[in-house]
Amino acid sequence: MTTQPLEGKTALVTGGSRGVGAGIVARLAADGANVAFTYANSAERAAAVAAGAGAHPIHADSLHEQDIEAAVAQTVDRFGGLDILVNNAAVGTFAAISDLKMADIDAMLTINVRSVIVAIRESLAHMGSGGRIINIGSINADRTPFPGQSVYAGTKGALASLTRGLARELAPRGITINNIQPGPIDTDANPADGPAASTMLGVMASDRFGTTAEIGAFVSYLAGPDAAYITGSSLDIDGGFGA
Repeated sequence: MTTQPLEGKTALVTGGSRGVGAGIVARLAADGANVAFTYANSAERAAAVAAGAGAHPIHADSLHEQDIEAAVAQTVDRFGGLDILVNNAAVGTFAAISDLKMADIDAMLTINVRSVIVAIRESLAHMGSGGRIINIGSINADRTPFPGQSVYAGTKGALASLTRGLARELAPRGITINNIQPGPIDTDANPADGPAASTMLGVMASDRFGTTAEIGAFVSYLAGPDAAYITGSSLDIDGGFGA
């Protein structure tokens, strides 16, 4: 009998009720992990993802530090430990910086950067050797071909720097940390047939958007035993958006 690559491991995915997050939850569960995931809004959507993947939903808003702390604690209480943390929750408001409201800027900084730091800090108390931390960044950290993306891109650039710094800190503990940088992915929020699709395809080498399943597969690989020598890296999965 073939052993699943993540059998016996426990994962927490933030923002796992839709889009890329739901794809990650589904793949980690399919590869044998016990999976908990957070959601901030739709309980109905979260329940559907949980039922499909056999995962455990946790209501937690990444705007609030205490919610993240509670999500880590609930995951550990339910499954007895934590081996894999996937920081996927994110928001983006796209406009010229002079038109952005401070509330939008604060939300991007809090959810896209501060909540990631909080989740890592809390999770490390429960991770041993072989632990995996995977941040979901964006190719916009390296390339922003359209105006109105500056603050969002800045938050994703911060994840790349955080990942490099923590790789040095965590390697002696046998824990890896990496940053995945997706390009355009076909989701409800950014559909492959949406009004902006032709513009994005015009700056890509590929002629299609990526899928949430492809992101999930990449995350699962980094979470597994074959990726033990990869740490501190920002890895593009972008169809040549950044080429």
